[in-house]
Amino acid sequence: MLNQVSLFTENTKGALHNITTVLANANINIYTMLANDSAEFGIIRLIVTDPAIALQALKSAGYQCRLDRVIAIDMADTPGSLDKILAHLEAANVIVDYLYISYNRQTATPIAIFKTTEPEAETFLQGKGYVLVNTL
Repeated sequence: MLNQVSLFTENTKGALHNITTVLANANINIYTMLANDSAEFGIIRLIVTDPAIALQALKSAGYQCRLDRVIAIDMADTPGSLDKILAHLEAANVIVDYLYISYNRQTATPIAIFKTTEPEAETFLQGKGYVLVNTL
């Protein structure tokens, strides 16, 4: 499993730049960044080189944030791989809270990153033969 930094920020001009500045000043490299918005606030999800230091730096800068455990699966750049993953999860009654696609720099393959509250999801996926990723 990976640790993901999740934070809330206002939907204002320069909000994303302010976040990246905090992380750059803390010498944190961003591997994946997903920004979702609502009317006035956005949820930013980050996979970074050092989640604990990123969390500390962001909290010190006044952001409301937390660490979330997410599951990352190497999709091996094969058509239909995400469909197969989701079919297995559905058959096992695993609810996916959210999902996004990233990229594994080491293997040059796409990675499905998702959040679930099902504690056995990781073990289940490994049992199905999926390659889980702990670093990007």
